[in-house]
Amino acid sequence: MLSRLSISNYALINKLQVNFHANLNTMTGETGAGKSIILGALSLILGNRADLSVLKEKDKKCIVEGQFEVSNYPLKRFFETNDLDYDTSTILRREITPSGKSRAFINDTPVNLKVMRELGLQLIDIHSQHQNLELSNQKFQLNLVDSVAGASDALTKYKAQFSAYKSTKKELQQLQENAEQAQADLDYYQFQFTQLEEARLEETEQEDLEAELEQLNHAEEIKTALTETVALLDNETFSVLQGVKDGHRTLKKVTGYLKDAESFAERLESAAIELSDIHQELEMLAERVEFNPSRIEEVNDRLNLLYSLQQKHHVATVAELIVLRNEFDQKINKAVGYDDEIETLKNKLEDQKAELEKLAESLSNTRQKAFKKIEGSVVGDLNQLGMTKAKLQVVHNYLEDFQPDGKDEIAILFSANPDSEPDEISKIASGGEMSRLMLAIKNLLRNSKALPTIVFDEIDTGVSGEIALKMGAIIKSFSANTQIINITHLPQIAAKGDTHFRVYKFEEKGKTFTSIKALDATERVEELAKMVGGENLTETTIKAAEELLRI
Repeated sequence: MLSRLSISNYALINKLQVNFHANLNTMTGETGAGKSIILGALSLILGNRADLSVLKEKDKKCIVEGQFEVSNYPLKRFFETNDLDYDTSTILRREITPSGKSRAFINDTPVNLKVMRELGLQLIDIHSQHQNLELSNQKFQLNLVDSVAGASDALTKYKAQFSAYKSTKKELQQLQENAEQAQADLDYYQFQFTQLEEARLEETEQEDLEAELEQLNHAEEIKTALTETVALLDNETFSVLQGVKDGHRTLKKVTGYLKDAESFAERLESAAIELSDIHQELEMLAERVEFNPSRIEEVNDRLNLLYSLQQKHHVATVAELIVLRNEFDQKINKAVGYDDEIETLKNKLEDQKAELEKLAESLSNTRQKAFKKIEGSVVGDLNQLGMTKAKLQVVHNYLEDFQPDGKDEIAILFSANPDSEPDEISKIASGGEMSRLMLAIKNLLRNSKALPTIVFDEIDTGVSGEIALKMGAIIKSFSANTQIINITHLPQIAAKGDTHFRVYKFEEKGKTFTSIKALDATERVEELAKMVGGENLTETTIKAAEELLRI
């Protein structure tokens, strides 16, 4: 339950602390006094978004803090899951800085808004006036059925399987589209692959051919250079090779007289051998070099093919052409191999569909078991609220296709009069009937979800007189095991509170503020008297207020 709410620098509130009663807390005040501001501040610690407009003084930080007693509720696992310190007295705090930055804390540990919201939903249920309109919303009605049926686990399992089923279905669809596209492209891939395959590409071929072409194009020049070099080394007129050999023989004659001559003689002998080898190899090389027009044409044709393929595929090397050839080969293999993948996914999808159908049926059975309970409980509460002829019917239709929340289409139909058949709530219920119907539903949800705190924001709209007394009595009964914070304009309902708070506005130094005050016994009588007869207190209105407190 909410034991304390502290607010500073929020909207019209400068600084405020409210200590709430464990049972029924009544909150009253004139229209525009600021009751909605209290709810707005409370919504911040329940994870709702905020902006700089909430700051009363733009250069100061806004802080909203709520202290909750949680020892009677199974929340330890939530704290463990989110790595939070558990305390039976848990504090939720929200800060909005002048720069617009929002910070959230649970027991002084920073958390994101999602975590704060998840915890808040387990601590407080706020019924605002617009929520009456949700009675006609199918999503709200389905959530009501799930809450009463205790279908949370079954729904979680279904949603997980539904997500997997949708994912596989999407994967299969994409694979089928890829297969169709691949099949359409198969001829193209095959043509490109065949052309590259028939080219019999070798990675270093281009460089070798380009070098060979250079030699072929300069064959005469090369042959002349080689022949001239051979002649310089050894010819009839002058022979370098013979001169070196003669030098070797001459030095050998004086080695007995000159010690250094031996070394020079050996070096000349080595030079003679090397020059002889060079002469022989150059001679053989010169014999091989010849002008070959047919080979030039053959090399040019091959290089032109390689250049053409490179230009066609926008690459610069034969190595890149080889990579492309292999990629086309892979695409061809994949195009003809889609059938097996598609068949595997189809089988997987069928298995998932069968399991999903089982989960949908189980979820549906769980929901249908709650229909009578919903109808009986709501009608029973409506009878106590003066609607003795009210009828409520939960209508169910099992859908053909899977939906995110199952295969159930659920509609809650209502009738307040004996001569009319149940119909859609929005078509048939008046404002007062809506309020009483929502109160009965909130009672049903309260028992199903075991929420620590429920906030009613003028749930009594459209109600008056004797019905208001009955509604007040029912709200009072709620507070026996659930903390209720009830915002109301009706004295009959306000009088049922264990604690009575008045929200009011005041001015100070030219500025308007909102505050809240816990009323003592005398102040409470006066507040109720004003709600009965207006600002001018009379003996009659005071007696009426005192009587309301005794009822």
